[in-house]
Amino acid sequence: MTKRRVFITQSFAIFGLLGLSLISCNPKVATTMKLTSSAFVDNGLIPAKYTCDGADISPPLSWDEIPPNTQSLALIVDDPDAPRMTFVHWVIYDILPSVNQLAEKIPAGKTIAIGGIQGKNDFGKLGYGGPCPPSGTHRYFFHLYALDKKLNLEPGVSKNQILTAMAGHVLAKAELMGKYQRQG
Repeated sequence: MTKRRVFITQSFAIFGLLGLSLISCNPKVATTMKLTSSAFVDNGLIPAKYTCDGADISPPLSWDEIPPNTQSLALIVDDPDAPRMTFVHWVIYDILPSVNQLAEKIPAGKTIAIGGIQGKNDFGKLGYGGPCPPSGTHRYFFHLYALDKKLNLEPGVSKNQILTAMAGHVLAKAELMGKYQRQG
């Protein structure tokens, strides 16, 4: 193994141990994109309608300030407060750059009508799986990425496969965080 490969392997190990993403370490990534929902405010409570205690449908999302060279968008929704791992609730990629919102109640399936491909969540299904924390209040992060290429991955890939394909191609990112705690 060459010194270069050893360095790269060690770098990946260090990033993995620290829980850092190579994407977030890219100094060229702009953070001016904005991601919002008409259903809840950033750092606010997600209504039960969008959780396993309600209709378990995806909330409406909208965004703006997409960089001009964007070729596709990717959305990842996850819960870092899950007991054993960061739990993935939704993955969509190759969203057309002309799209600036996702309506409420995006159906499960391989693709979405406005252009995009759905990955597999940690419930083992395609599409959205709402918050359903076993105890306490959990945080749910909606991460939107503007990419300089289409990922061209098959439907049903995992968050990690998408992150790997996105590495070095993120033009901008935005984040929206909502909280939820089950009643009873």
